[in-house]
Amino acid sequence: MVCGGFTCSKNALCSLNVVYMLVGLLLIGVAAWGKGYGLVSSIHIIGGVIAVGVFLLLIAVVGLIGAIHHHQVMLFFYMVILFIVFLFQFGVSCSCLAMNSEQQEKLLNSAWELMENKTRADLESQLNCCGLFNSTEKHQVNRDFKSCPAQCAKKGECVPCGNKMLDHATEALKILGGVGLFFSFTEILGVWLAVRYRNQKDPRANPSAFL
Repeated sequence: MVCGGFTCSKNALCSLNVVYMLVGLLLIGVAAWGKGYGLVSSIHIIGGVIAVGVFLLLIAVVGLIGAIHHHQVMLFFYMVILFIVFLFQFGVSCSCLAMNSEQQEKLLNSAWELMENKTRADLESQLNCCGLFNSTEKHQVNRDFKSCPAQCAKKGECVPCGNKMLDHATEALKILGGVGLFFSFTEILGVWLAVRYRNQKDPRANPSAFL
């Protein structure tokens, strides 16, 4: 059987969906590990990461079953959903790569305001910093430093958390954007393989039947 035939397309599509399943399980596992060790206690953050992992896992399961059984309906919905995921992920990845320092600071300010007090405390303890930026209102800065659980607060030598975050934000965004962009193109590969495989004849079936 030459590569590009029915069996080759089936094996390639199955292998790709196994990779998607592993990535989904990895996201779920990392989120559960972070929750278990108390790195981030916000249910919204943990819930969001787990939701992405579960969604990717379900798409991979649908694609894997559709590929094994050459199921036309499942392969069709798999193609449509995976293409939508590609568009969303491609846009987010490009936004990450194009974000400058000023936009990062605005994003951090917005995220800090939406965070629960417990999440802020976790970040301050983990990064050993207090507050977000000294450029914020004076009463907010004083309140953040007064309620700061970090070790540096006892010595009165804390730096704002925003400065530490921005030091690594550019590098982190490039990594996230690059990885997301790479996997978005693997999703296009998955759509192409599904279209190709869906329109191929199964050599084990009736030769006159076009599946």
